[in-house]
Amino acid sequence: MDPADVESLERATIAAVAPREVLEIDGWLAAFDDGVISRAKSAVPLRHDATPQALPAIFAAYEARRLPPAFRIADTEGLQAVREDLGRRGLSVAQTTIVMTAPAQQVASFAVPFADLLDHPDEAWGKVFLDPSFDPVDGAQRVAALTRSPGALYGAVREGGRTVAVGVVSFGYGWASVHGMRTIAERRGGGMASRLLALFGTAAMARGAPRIFLQVEETNPARNLYARAGFELAWTYRYWR
Repeated sequence: MDPADVESLERATIAAVAPREVLEIDGWLAAFDDGVISRAKSAVPLRHDATPQALPAIFAAYEARRLPPAFRIADTEGLQAVREDLGRRGLSVAQTTIVMTAPAQQVASFAVPFADLLDHPDEAWGKVFLDPSFDPVDGAQRVAALTRSPGALYGAVREGGRTVAVGVVSFGYGWASVHGMRTIAERRGGGMASRLLALFGTAAMARGAPRIFLQVEETNPARNLYARAGFELAWTYRYWR
């Protein structure tokens, strides 16, 4: 992936999770938020060959807002100096996440997109995040953040008058991005996520976004589903806190 693609994807990532505040500092985006979404409260370089030069200013910005400094750094050779600097400052790796991309047309053809696409999430959409199998505090905060995403569309799979699976597709900087995929416990493995992915692929094509990306924790078995839908590894990153 070329440098322009990396930058546009990172800008789209931040825009989609709608932090309370974002600063651009010497080639980095620093996001500030007090919610549960890590991408919305960490700093990220816009290039995979960034230097540590901006780190003092970024640390100072988090300190000024009384927020803990956090970073998400790709596992690329060009960012080795940044990782070493963060380690010297006492930060350590917290979790590993995979960035995956796919052609929208391929995702659209993955399954029958039998789901509702909403301009605004309804109450039933939000209730899926409060399913007993999820952390209710985490779920409520994710609903609040994802409903702030500008220009997003909201997918919902309904069965018998009940919403059983949901997700979000956001648009920006030439990309579509998938977030907040959730299925209630008793319907997992029933193809709900496949229907949502196909729905979002179709929506991306309609919006003129030829590519889709998503981010998934390394340990999440949903990676296998995403691979079958056409998503391929772009890079891996780790959070530093």
